Amino acid sequence: MVYMFLGTGFEETEAITPLDLLRRANIEVLTVGLNGKIVYGSHNIGIEADITIDEVDLTAIEMIILPGGLGGVASIKACPAAMEAIRFAHQNGKLIAAICAGPTILASLGITNGKKAVCYPGCEEQMESALIVQDAAIRDSNVITGTSMGCATAFGLQLIEALKDQKTAQRIKNQIVIR
Repeated sequence: MVYMFLGTGFEETEAITPLDLLRRANIEVLTVGLNGKIVYGSHNIGIEADITIDEVDLTAIEMIILPGGLGGVASIKACPAAMEAIRFAHQNGKLIAAICAGPTILASLGITNGKKAVCYPGCEEQMESALIVQDAAIRDSNVITGTSMGCATAFGLQLIEALKDQKTAQRIKNQIVIR
């Protein structure tokens, strides 16, 4: 199962764009509300999550996705169940993806140590010993990171490639007509 964690203050585009792309690729994704079923993003847009954090099945994790937004990142870091799920996924070799300020969560857990990663400009000093590169989105082993809201489509396509294959990601890219 692919879980997308939504904490109060998440960046809406960094959640909705990858979610839409993944569902277009017929990948089952559940949005997970950390503070209840209705979660408000950084621009006060309310989203009804599919499930709450207490409904996450750790044994079913295929990938965890962490949108950015400073409030959303703070919400995830303040949620012991979310942090435990991220640790569990990492310890069990599952895919973990984060965009914008989200990669700083992974860095705080040592997940990006020695891995190529991207993050929102200005968050680099919080990335511990990650190998910061310049790209819209990048995968290193089981970790996928994206730079910002403006890179949400590239990030979403990278997720599809990791979960399915490059052919499927290209099909979705063609379908949405990126120029």
